[in-house]
Amino acid sequence: MSDITVLIVEDDIKISEIHKMFVQKVEGFSLCGIANSISDAEKMIDILQPDLLLLDLYFPEGSGMELLREIRASSKSLDVILITAAQEMKALQDALHGGVYDYIVKPVIFERFEESLLQYKSHQQKIINSDSFDQKDIDGYFRSQKSTVDYADNIPKGIDPITLKKLKKRLKEAELNGMSAEEVGELVGTSRSTARRYLEYLISIDYLYADQVYGTVGRPERKYFMK
Repeated sequence: MSDITVLIVEDDIKISEIHKMFVQKVEGFSLCGIANSISDAEKMIDILQPDLLLLDLYFPEGSGMELLREIRASSKSLDVILITAAQEMKALQDALHGGVYDYIVKPVIFERFEESLLQYKSHQQKIINSDSFDQKDIDGYFRSQKSTVDYADNIPKGIDPITLKKLKKRLKEAELNGMSAEEVGELVGTSRSTARRYLEYLISIDYLYADQVYGTVGRPERKYFMK
């Protein structure tokens, strides 16, 4: 199976560059272009004929949903993944009616992005390699679209999921074994108070534990350890 060609349709240039880097990191996909407006997207779709569209909804000149409707009305063989900040139920309903493959909410976590593309590639391979299907195949197709990324839905206010994920990664890499909040702050590039807030949250979910460690002089210091 040749690489799946991807067209990014996103008006924010910085975000489009991030999504470009994400696409380039996923094996089996190649970026064929970036459109920063709906009018550019319409032209590039006709010229480049991509396999997959990564589409935002909000544009100064209109809505990405209008472009999606045009694509469906034209009967183009083009799959669409919406990547948008829109979290209104109507946007989701319109997306489902428009037959999008997936709906990813900004800011995008790479793991969620990668998961979506890899599932899409797997489904395309099954379609190419199969002449027919049964109910088991259909069930596997739809059920496999459920995300396996852990979003920790009950994260309290003041704890950013992306920052938390980065912190956990750095702590694992450093093999945390008795570090103070100040030392962790230096490790991840945050203030001591911010590091302490995240560390205490990780204790509350039983990811870390803390202990009072006595030095040669002075008061005991609170140290954090991996479980």
